[in-house]
Amino acid sequence: MKLQLALDLVNIPEAKELIKEVENHIDIVEIGTPIIKIEGLNAVKEIKEAFPDLEVLADLKTMDAAAYEVLKASEAKADIVTILGVAEDESIKGAVEEAKKQGKQVLVDLIAVKDIEARAQELDAFGVDYICVHTGYDLQAVGKNSFEDLTKIKKVVKNAKTAIAGGIKLDTLPEVIKQQPDLVIVGGGIANQEDKQAVAAKMQEMIKQG
Repeated sequence: MKLQLALDLVNIPEAKELIKEVENHIDIVEIGTPIIKIEGLNAVKEIKEAFPDLEVLADLKTMDAAAYEVLKASEAKADIVTILGVAEDESIKGAVEEAKKQGKQVLVDLIAVKDIEARAQELDAFGVDYICVHTGYDLQAVGKNSFEDLTKIKKVVKNAKTAIAGGIKLDTLPEVIKQQPDLVIVGGGIANQEDKQAVAAKMQEMIKQG
């Protein structure tokens, strides 16, 4: 089980400061969609150069021209690239094919997918690396989380790794760990805390204990 820090609402210098505090306690750093929209893929490149020992995920949430976007993210030194589960099958297959060529990985984000079990099965057959259940900011604001969704996809996914994102904090982490996803993605649960290092260290310890 790996721990991924999601950075969404910061610029590049702020991201670097934050990662410095927690780099020894995380496995993957996610350069979120808002940062990439504002700063471009340069954000991915700069973070990878500054923290070469961490895996870097480019949260492109690609919907179309997927092979091209995976190629460009690869050139910016991303290790993992995200594509939306609601994208066309051809787009997802194109992303997987290009990622394999580049020696990179694809994470499919199930945000806004209605039938997540059926879609997870299809995605699994396409050979994606990670399938991620994700409750976005706007649904978190009305009290939703992804914990039940994780249970659903764990039943049907046979080959891909499973991931969960959205509203995970120290107090809800045990519930997530019980379901044994391969990747736990935490944003504000680390980034918005006063002692980020202590929280990340505690999360890392809990995940290692499984």
